[in-house]
Amino acid sequence: MKFLDLAKVYIRSGSGGGGCVSFRREKYIEYGGPDGGDGGRGGSVIVEVVDGLNTLIDFRYQQHFFAGNGRPGMGQQRTGADGDDIVLRVPVGTEVMDEDEETVLADMTEVGQRYVIAKGGNGGFGNLHFTSSTNRAPRRANPGQPGIERTIWLRLKLIADVGLLGLPNAGKSTFLAATSNARPKIADYPFTTLHPNLGVVGVDGAEFVVADIPGLIEGASEGRGLGDLFLGHVERCAVLLHLVDGTSEDVVADYQTIINEIENYGDILGGKPRVTVLNKVDALDDEERVEKQAALEAVAGPVMFMSGVAKQGTTDVLRALRKEISEDRIRQKPVEEEEKWQP
Repeated sequence: MKFLDLAKVYIRSGSGGGGCVSFRREKYIEYGGPDGGDGGRGGSVIVEVVDGLNTLIDFRYQQHFFAGNGRPGMGQQRTGADGDDIVLRVPVGTEVMDEDEETVLADMTEVGQRYVIAKGGNGGFGNLHFTSSTNRAPRRANPGQPGIERTIWLRLKLIADVGLLGLPNAGKSTFLAATSNARPKIADYPFTTLHPNLGVVGVDGAEFVVADIPGLIEGASEGRGLGDLFLGHVERCAVLLHLVDGTSEDVVADYQTIINEIENYGDILGGKPRVTVLNKVDALDDEERVEKQAALEAVAGPVMFMSGVAKQGTTDVLRALRKEISEDRIRQKPVEEEEKWQP
């Protein structure tokens, strides 16, 4: 299934049905009177979070959603039928934004959460509603209220506990593949990752979700490269894992490039806790490790060693990440049932 995290949608709620002007005309009834019913309510447009979705690809092929109109009222005090609601089913983590792409109308973070984005119009009153002591035979009725037509944006922000940051080819996808069952594309050229990947990792009986996004480059916060399009997916993370390519000639410059971009993106990412890791250390000798670690620690603080390919130090990194995640976000590994003894 193709990944899509931004979709433009055109919606319209249903208009209410008009009221009815009607009078009783029945045999053996001496006095008739108004009996026009009210119109039905128009259908609403509702956004609902459902389980089992992780992309907005459905809204690529259908962008227009119109709720049903209410039916008009009828004689004999009959109210018109209400219009059918229409439900937009979205994955967990979807933001509903106004047409300006900045105003957040709703943040859908839990399965089953519903939000009425456009309410249907009320039905008009029939002439029965206007009967009074001085007006015994009203000959007017209200039209139904028109529906609401608007354009909205749906933006998906994946819900993960750890977000991976780094330049292209820093080893983010390799780390995800080495520590989880996720199988992201891995190759020796930049921008191998074109869309976010999620993986569930486990350490010391605890499980949490790691999000891998396309690599950042200088100027990403201003729209260069692919990373800026996907930085929103790590906004909800509890901690950021910053991978620095140990085989790079200038690890300090690589580190500072990423830090500048996340700080320019906003305080949401700049203020999150980070774990800095020097990756691909299996390709370095002891002298190079010490030299690059010292240079990196001078600007980044404590630095850990890791090799995703050789799976060296990955457990220590996972434990460091685990310490930064609150208990309410951690999921415990299911305990495997012990094999029953058989004679």
